[in-house]
Amino acid sequence: MFEHELEAVINYTFRRAGGAGPGYATIVGAGENATILHYIENRCAIADGDLVLVDAGCEYDHYTADITRTWPANGRFSPAQRRVYEIVLATQVAAIDMARPGTTLEQIHEFCVRKLTEGMVELGLLHGAVDELITDQSYRKFYMHGTSHWLGLDVHDAGAYTKDGSARPLERGMVITVEPGLYIAHDAPEVPDALRGIGVRIEDDLVITDGAPEVLTAACPKEIAELEALTR
Repeated sequence: MFEHELEAVINYTFRRAGGAGPGYATIVGAGENATILHYIENRCAIADGDLVLVDAGCEYDHYTADITRTWPANGRFSPAQRRVYEIVLATQVAAIDMARPGTTLEQIHEFCVRKLTEGMVELGLLHGAVDELITDQSYRKFYMHGTSHWLGLDVHDAGAYTKDGSARPLERGMVITVEPGLYIAHDAPEVPDALRGIGVRIEDDLVITDGAPEVLTAACPKEIAELEALTR
């Protein structure tokens, strides 16, 4: 199957289920294409051994979703793919739990940067003290985007990220994304060969409540066992 065939199935499903279609250009990146942010060409074949990264959201009744899942095309994560995925998933699950009133998106992002940087050191992508790698932004070689944005009538919905000159605290009723990732380009210098061309992002949509957030996208599987069972 080609990436664009999977895109066609996704967009068809959005319309068939009564949605207006995709809320933004559907991203289907297989193999090293998963390491390219906002990859929308979707024209390559999906190969045995590839991870497939899909970032897609249906627009329904004028509101859009924004979901990312990454899974193995052949139904089994390789050991290297599994370790990268585990790091991103653990980071994302902990970050979701942080999304409560009074917390800021900046705090959530800083947490994810630290956890992912620790993972980069563990994987051998970076070397040195975590604090220094964060300060000099070495982590941006493999995690180069923000963790969250507002979601609603647009995929990056309108809304201020600061209030009175500081990061804006989350409030009940706000809707956000949480989407950490790791992107290891196939030609990245001085990285273990087994990790080259691996891209993983996991993204969920949350409503802020008085306590733990409501995960609107919880029905979309992301645990390794679930993904391997479904794809096999």
